[in-house]
Amino acid sequence: MTTQPARQLHLNANITDAGKHPSAWRHQRDPLAFLTPDYFVEIGQIAERATFDAVFLSDWPALADNPPTKPWQSLDPTVVLATVAQATSRIGLIGTASTTFNAPYELARRFASLDHLSRGRVAWNIVTTMHPQAAANFGVEGIPGHDERYAQADEFVDVVTKLWDSWPADGLRPDAATGVFSGPEPIPGVDHVGAHYRVGGPLNVPRTPQGRPVLVQAGSSEQGKNLAARWADVVFTVQTVFSEAQQFYADMAARARGHGRPAGSVLVLPGLFPVVGSTEAEALSRLREFNEQLDYGRELRRLAHQLGVAVDDLQLDKPLDPRCLRDVTSVQSSHGFLNTTVSFALRSGLTIRELIDRNGGAHRMVVGTPEQIADDMAQWLNGYAADGFNLNFDVYPDGLQRFAEHVVPELRRRGLFRHEYESTTLRGHLGLPEHTPTAPALSAG
Repeated sequence: MTTQPARQLHLNANITDAGKHPSAWRHQRDPLAFLTPDYFVEIGQIAERATFDAVFLSDWPALADNPPTKPWQSLDPTVVLATVAQATSRIGLIGTASTTFNAPYELARRFASLDHLSRGRVAWNIVTTMHPQAAANFGVEGIPGHDERYAQADEFVDVVTKLWDSWPADGLRPDAATGVFSGPEPIPGVDHVGAHYRVGGPLNVPRTPQGRPVLVQAGSSEQGKNLAARWADVVFTVQTVFSEAQQFYADMAARARGHGRPAGSVLVLPGLFPVVGSTEAEALSRLREFNEQLDYGRELRRLAHQLGVAVDDLQLDKPLDPRCLRDVTSVQSSHGFLNTTVSFALRSGLTIRELIDRNGGAHRMVVGTPEQIADDMAQWLNGYAADGFNLNFDVYPDGLQRFAEHVVPELRRRGLFRHEYESTTLRGHLGLPEHTPTAPALSAG
């Protein structure tokens, strides 16, 4: 009788400017480190020593707070990840780029270039963009509606993957003796003509070391889940309640099967915010130290905006009143964030102040010892609520370093996480095969 191999966690470090906590920058030696190469290189190297699957950079192509109140996602993710790639050799590199404000050919070329230069460690995190500030920066008058953005995104990904797949594996066959550099046939164009894009092709970057970069998707709306089920290798999600996370996990697997994809094709990685201490009291004290530097007025306004309610509807020392909530479709923020935050707030009965203290109800927070954090992660993994986690840390690099030094060894001791890399590519880390096109690229028609 064969023994089924134990499931192991997939872990990413989510590099959120100074750290996930709003007061993180006040705990750093240099609050302007988020503008320096050494900062990102150090994070990448710590994550690589801990054998993480990848580091991840989100993006926000606008100045969110003006004047700024803390560090922000300022630098272009692909430029940062190219810098990290040169200082590392194994860690995966996940960068965000919006389908709303990019061109398919340019994005396909940029990520294929980065996959070559990193020797096969790159992923594209696919997002749409809903914010008027970003639209103004790209000369767009108004943002398309939610359904239209996702229809555009689906076609965008279709074009990008056609461009990546336009090159056969043996497209280049240089032979100095004969003077033959490539195969005898021209590289076919994609000749895509669709509702949103017209792209000829082929891409001028040959097939990449992974076949094509890994595809990540970070939306949890109905349209986002459908997009992920068709295209994504990895889904980032905001899940805070175990039973709801199990339902999301099963739903994503079913949707992927509906697209003819085999079991295990889509890895589900919820966000997780661990705060580590040698004792639970020490971990709680660390969180309290950060929370004492919160500007609750500012955080209250931010939470109200994310929930789509008036600031006066939220009372700091009272629980969330569901009567103040509006229909999700009318709210200009992430529908996944909104739904999970509301669910967590109503189920937990926390006051608004306590909700803000617990990361605003966004990515789930676990505060405790390495053993307690490992217990929690194991429950979600073994309960098929997650395949791993997109990890957020209170402050960089210290929060990541504490996790690497204390939680990773505990996960390894339990057989839940690798001791060393067994692959050189991100696809390999994730247990995904090298991508092989199933058929020649076809016109959209």
